[in-house]
Amino acid sequence: MSQNISVCLLLSLSLSLSACAHHKQTANNIAHKPSSIHKKSGLYILPDLDHGLIQSPINIRSFNEETINTHEITFHYQDKIKAIENLGNTVQLNFAEGSTVSYEGLNYDFKQVHFHTPSEHLIDGMTFPMEMHIVSSIAAKNKNDTPRYLVLGILFKMGQANKFIDEFLNQIPKTEHGIVPLKMGAVKLNDLFSSTKLHDVKNFYHYQGSLTTPPYTETVQWFIFKHIIEASPEQIETISTIEGNNARHIQGIFTRGID
Repeated sequence: MSQNISVCLLLSLSLSLSACAHHKQTANNIAHKPSSIHKKSGLYILPDLDHGLIQSPINIRSFNEETINTHEITFHYQDKIKAIENLGNTVQLNFAEGSTVSYEGLNYDFKQVHFHTPSEHLIDGMTFPMEMHIVSSIAAKNKNDTPRYLVLGILFKMGQANKFIDEFLNQIPKTEHGIVPLKMGAVKLNDLFSSTKLHDVKNFYHYQGSLTTPPYTETVQWFIFKHIIEASPEQIETISTIEGNNARHIQGIFTRGID
């Protein structure tokens, strides 16, 4: 998206900055911590320039036909979701250990799924009512290292009720920071992809970016699913009411490619 269009969006939208891929420096407990100034101002704030030039989210231009997708991504997935949390600014599902995704010789551990309302990423300038992030990470080996992340982004439009969301919607804790254990197998991520091809990398837009909360760490491999999945207005509204507007404003693409 050009700077002029980005400025127009900034002036026309009044959205709050909040959570994305979790940013604690431990891969086992990555939590949303939006800064208090963002909560108080209620504005759709861009980060300072010193955050770097590969920030997320972005506007993805789907009509770039010159790009050839050469990425290889392999899922070693066990459908084991063990708990659901109400973090106040997002709804989060936590994975049990054992599921991984391999990319460019690195193995990322599945950690959690969380939601943004409205979507953080745009497709050809279009915002969607909800976005889900499946977060995988490689923990830092020492305090001087930076964790690496791989995030799968799923965009939702309003339509038919979503079976996967129905499986946990009534289990979301009513109180902020509440957590409810889930019976293994009761919530199945595979139900989200029953009619889609999760394992085909050609079904994704890929780019290098960042977390969307402080410290905006620029070590994220983003894969945004091209297929837009349906959820009912009631399902989306329920999640939105709990977490509020927690989408960060789109960032400049600069010299990055989307493939």
